[in-house]
Amino acid sequence: MNAVSNIKALGFNWEMYDPFLFCAHHKDLYPKGNSNMGPDPELLKGRPLGNDFNLKDGFRMYHGTTVPGFPVHPHRGFETVTITLEGLIDHADSLGGAGRYGNGDVQWMTAGSGIQHTEMFPMLDKEKENPLELLQIWLNLPASSKFVPPYYKMLWSEDVPLIEDKDPNGKDYTVRVIAGNFGRKQAVSPTPDSWAANPENEIGIWIIHLADQAEIVLPTASEDITRALYFYRGNKLMIGNQEMESYHQAKLDPTEKLKLTSLGSDAYILVVQGKPIREPLAQYGPFVMNTRTEIQQAYEDYTKTRFGGWPWDTNEPVHGPEPRRFARFGDGKEEVR
Repeated sequence: MNAVSNIKALGFNWEMYDPFLFCAHHKDLYPKGNSNMGPDPELLKGRPLGNDFNLKDGFRMYHGTTVPGFPVHPHRGFETVTITLEGLIDHADSLGGAGRYGNGDVQWMTAGSGIQHTEMFPMLDKEKENPLELLQIWLNLPASSKFVPPYYKMLWSEDVPLIEDKDPNGKDYTVRVIAGNFGRKQAVSPTPDSWAANPENEIGIWIIHLADQAEIVLPTASEDITRALYFYRGNKLMIGNQEMESYHQAKLDPTEKLKLTSLGSDAYILVVQGKPIREPLAQYGPFVMNTRTEIQQAYEDYTKTRFGGWPWDTNEPVHGPEPRRFARFGDGKEEVR
């Protein structure tokens, strides 16, 4: 393969390669919040509430009606890795789990046999705007792990390894190591049944920030690993001898020590890599299985069991006006930051 190939513009959902399914990039300039932790109702007039994906006035409500976000919905058969770049997310799930995380925190959730959860974006600041930016990556599970118990784990920003260094010309760069390793930095372990839990699968998820004119060389990986780069903010980026415009993606040869150089402004980049699962894929909405029969069974199971029911009194729960970050799990254990 060419060292750099498949260059294309990014859409709302970014195309990824096995074992990854896709990535959603959410960037919304939410205004000041009101007493309900949502926008002023005047700003919601004329919006198709419940299914608002139009970037009107700089923000979207998504499926939220009072607070923006994603009310209760199910998953089965894969994992979500939610990387917050700015803003807060309120989590609730059918196992009784709850949490508030953001501003660099990462939630790793293995849906496994099935879970319902919510992702709401509370607007806590009443005096100034509430910007939100996040990346949510869907990582597949092999057939042998499609029915593992659902589980979520917090990778708090204070614990996520951060490389801060200068290139040979004295220009600054940083790398946040969400999964795998970058140089001598090793990520926090993911959930126990994740495809990323086995180091032989060489899963890597890295957020790279290059100052203008800064450069960095990507480490190499095995030949059978897929690696892709997503240039989601900046002016231009050189990948080896290939120039790429902002908000574009490319597939990379993992055996090449490719140098990345930012041109014209700071560059913000996501790089993911991993060993392909190489199994049949059947996906419909929030279910990712191996066959259409299994997809049908997932809907039947969800209809019968609701994957544990819903212990909350609303489909859009938020966790109060205090900005504290916390995670509460189904077994009652709680982490507070």
